[in-house]
Amino acid sequence: PKHGYAITRDVAEQAGVQLGPGTLYGAIRRLEDRGLIAALPPEERRRPYRLTAAGERVLTETATRMRRVADLGLTRLAAGQEPA
Repeated sequence: PKHGYAITRDVAEQAGVQLGPGTLYGAIRRLEDRGLIAALPPEERRRPYRLTAAGERVLTETATRMRRVADLGLTRLAAGQEPA
């Protein structure tokens, strides 16, 4: 579970992307609407969110697809092939 500011820091550190509040909270809202995350009780002024079971499934499927694409790209680069 993480609150918005912690999510923003993680994205900046891990992906090198600085999210603005409108981007982050818009995404949080869409994820909540789709049932992929759930808000937890507030901690002082911050509201943490956690993945739901559906969110874990979707994240696993998406990360697996992304891994396949990355592996394919790396294989083609190593072999000196041009992308199709």
